[in-house]
Order: sequence, then structure tokens, then C-alpha cells
Amino acid sequence: MQNYLALTAIGQNRPDLVESFTKAIKDCGCSVADSRMAVMGDSLCMMIMLTGSWDSIAKFENIQNRLAEQLRLTLTTRRSEARKRSGNFMPYAVEVVAVDQIGIVHDISQFFTAREINIEELISGTYAAAHTATPMFSLHLTISIPTDISIAALRGEFMDFCDHLNLDAIMEPVK
Repeated sequence: MQNYLALTAIGQNRPDLVESFTKAIKDCGCSVADSRMAVMGDSLCMMIMLTGSWDSIAKFENIQNRLAEQLRLTLTTRRSEARKRSGNFMPYAVEVVAVDQIGIVHDISQFFTAREINIEELISGTYAAAHTATPMFSLHLTISIPTDISIAALRGEFMDFCDHLNLDAIMEPVK
């Protein structure tokens, strides 16, 4: 039986950090089932789902404090389970670009939450626009839309919502 451990780790970005951290995972007999890693400022942020036998997960849990100290990481873990899907959902991608402004992520997440649509993944960033250096914001979401929701109606509501906030957006099926 597979056991699961969800973890987050953050530390000073350096070339050896991912290799050192994943070596410790491997040495405990665990596998990386799913992960997201990104440099944020001068920090490397990692979200990882480990899988393994009960004893390999316990072994990682036993070394996590020493490992965090050794690699100078802030490390948080939580026992988890395999994801259970219920109901019928359609995966959709949402892309938003706008002049950077406070509250965009909150406003968009509130739009989908109010309609009981789950956000599966959210990636955002800021950048300077070419030629003008205007601060810009970009957002990518993957959402799960229940099959009993009218896509045309939802898309229309979302586009009206974005127009009201002066956001340029696209909503299309994940291919």
C-alpha cells in the first residue's frame, strides 16, 4: 500500500539544493510523485508529494528536522492520501493579462469559488511591458468545471467580469 506525504520546502536558491534534497528523499526509499519548484526572489520554493511504503515515509519524517537544518530549509510536511475524484468535471485553462493591480488573484479566485469551481493550479507573475516598462501581471489557472454548468454562460459571465476589471482573458478547454 502506498503512503503519501505532502511537503513544502523553501530555502536560499543555490545550484545544489534540488539535488541534495531529492537525494535524501531517494535515500529514504521514497519517490517524488508530483512536484512544483520555482525560484521566487532569491529563494527556491518546492511543493512535493512523496510516495512510499509506510516505513520509507516514516524514515523521511524522522530525518526531516535534521535535513532542514543541514540544507538551511524551512520544511513543512503533512500525511496525505491519493486524490479521490468524484463527479464529472471538464478541465479548463484560464489565462489573464493585465496592468498589475492589487487584488487580481483574489478577485478571480472569488469569481470561481462563488460558482463552486475548483482551482486545480494557479501560476502568476509580474513583468515589465516591452517599450513602456508598465508593470504587468499574468495569471494561468487550471480549473475543474462541473459538467452540469453551461460553458457558454460561464464564459460569458467570466468575460464580463474581466471586462469590468479591465483584464484581458481567455478561457478554453485543456487539450
